[in-house]
Amino acid sequence: MQKNYLINSDYVGSRLDRWFKNNICVVPQGLIEKNLRKGNIKVNNKKVKSSYKLKKDDKINLYNITFKNISTNTFKKKYIPSKKEVSYSSKLFIEDNENFVVLNKPAGISVQSGTKSKRNILDIIRKCKEFQNSSPYTVHRIDKETTGILIVAKNRKYAQLFTSLFRIRKIHKTYLCIAIGEFKKQKGTLVDDLVQYEGDKKTINKAITHYAVINSNSKYSFLKLNPETGRKHQLRKQLLIHGHPVLGDDKYRLSNKNKIKPNLMLHASRINFSIASLKYNFSADLPDIFKSTLKEKYLKSF
Repeated sequence: MQKNYLINSDYVGSRLDRWFKNNICVVPQGLIEKNLRKGNIKVNNKKVKSSYKLKKDDKINLYNITFKNISTNTFKKKYIPSKKEVSYSSKLFIEDNENFVVLNKPAGISVQSGTKSKRNILDIIRKCKEFQNSSPYTVHRIDKETTGILIVAKNRKYAQLFTSLFRIRKIHKTYLCIAIGEFKKQKGTLVDDLVQYEGDKKTINKAITHYAVINSNSKYSFLKLNPETGRKHQLRKQLLIHGHPVLGDDKYRLSNKNKIKPNLMLHASRINFSIASLKYNFSADLPDIFKSTLKEKYLKSF
């Protein structure tokens, strides 16, 4: 049995395997690769690789696909938020327009569903009135315990646009942070090689972060951080490398003594970018726990 699907503008530039997972079903990558090799999945009646970038009016041909009923429930369950969660989430929106939203993400919630935590922002806002006629597309992530600015696209075109802007470093972010210890210099740049493992594969990426001390004492520093690169856990890793881990970080810390607070004192405060000569600048208020911690540690804000 053969089924054909015509590609519209929403999926132009998307990988074939990602289109399949989004539109047919979520299955292991190896199963997609196997069916591509066997010719069960083709584009314009030709064999292609999973990385093939789709073009407008491409026709995807599926032949005798037998794993259709391996449902998304097996591999990727959507989180079902409560009415209370959906209602509360309406307070998180900083910006809402036809193409994207900007949120002030609270601590303790992931951007996307994962193996350790099903509760996530995308599945919650999917039920909000702001996404009544659209679907949320992630364009970047911030850590589960990090608070602050999060952009979510409402269509694939803007998801691809934001992804490109992040890749070419045209989106500029500012973080606020309470770090342990006193910095010798009031401002500077941290440059480090960060090691990351994906299975057995080891990668080393250069991380660059500019910092400025807003206020400090002998035990703590209140910092403004501007990452130039966007590596995984970049700010937390770099501050630990330089002997000043983020207060409340239970992963990247010098010792158990540093786990003074359960809350990670890292907040995505500002973001700015331009689209078609139109400048956007958004800011997210500090959470109350961050403000009270500043007072407890005798640090002045601004």
